[in-house]
Amino acid sequence: MTTPLEVEPGAQAADPEAVLKGMGKIEGRSLGQIAWMRLKRDKVAIAGFVVIVLLILMAVFANLIIKLIGHPPNEFNQDLIDTAGGTLAPLGKFGGMSWDHPFGVEPVNGRDIMSRVIYGSRISLLIAFFATLLSVAIGTTMGIVAGFFGGWVDALISRLMDVFLAFPLLVFAIALAGVVPDDAFGLQGDSLRIVLLIFIIGFFNWPYIGRIVRGQTISLREREFVDAARSLGARRPYILFTELLPNLIAPILVYATLLIPTNILFEAALSFLGVGVRAPTATWGGMLSDAVTFYTMPHFMLWPGLAIFITVLAFNLFGDGLRDALDPRSR
Repeated sequence: MTTPLEVEPGAQAADPEAVLKGMGKIEGRSLGQIAWMRLKRDKVAIAGFVVIVLLILMAVFANLIIKLIGHPPNEFNQDLIDTAGGTLAPLGKFGGMSWDHPFGVEPVNGRDIMSRVIYGSRISLLIAFFATLLSVAIGTTMGIVAGFFGGWVDALISRLMDVFLAFPLLVFAIALAGVVPDDAFGLQGDSLRIVLLIFIIGFFNWPYIGRIVRGQTISLREREFVDAARSLGARRPYILFTELLPNLIAPILVYATLLIPTNILFEAALSFLGVGVRAPTATWGGMLSDAVTFYTMPHFMLWPGLAIFITVLAFNLFGDGLRDALDPRSR
């Protein structure tokens, strides 16, 4: 056996903190920080997010942008239309595209297409966002109640979901939007049509998110932290809104980002069929409906269709990236 080395009297003990000197303060990362780091690495999702932000800014500042452009969306420009030849087509090439009218002008009346596309973004995004908010509020409430309580409550809400899912929503929306007068519930004009579309789209789409929340709640209610809360005497409202709801935020956010483009398409379909926001207010679906008559002038249909395509694609790309960032099992 060898004797241990003796420490010389002048020797000093090593400082454990010296190993970490210069490393800075070590902090743990929250789940939100981890999700944000994962999301930043997804360049496609970030690109979709940037497009969404630009679309929202365009919708919010639509009036200011139109004032800078100098062409209101409902202003007629008969001098830009071929009235002498009788074709009523825009003068010039590519549908009258110029520096003053980058997207060209509409046939017959000469309204600026760029102004109408910008103003139409306000209607489409407004209806889509608030309809999604209504669907998320109803679906989350019904889903978490059904999943947590179970029994006859779950059976009743589940059958209600089946009824709504089997309901012919498009036919009902066309019928309801067509019979509502122009003045009802203290509203009139565009305000009434927007509120009506938000109610129709949002109220009848909640079962989709309701089923997702219900399934997640059934899985979470058997977890250890819920049992611990029960053993400490926590009441049901506390468990629902303090223990379960925070753990459902991720799937709710992901589904909401994927539901918004669906609502945009649904609003465009209703406007295309003539039961959405009525003319002369600019909407993307209404512009496509007007463009059908002038199928020989593709530029009239190109710009509103491209706006819908870019918006829906941006939300879908961002939603997919957000789902991957919030899912700890994904790589």
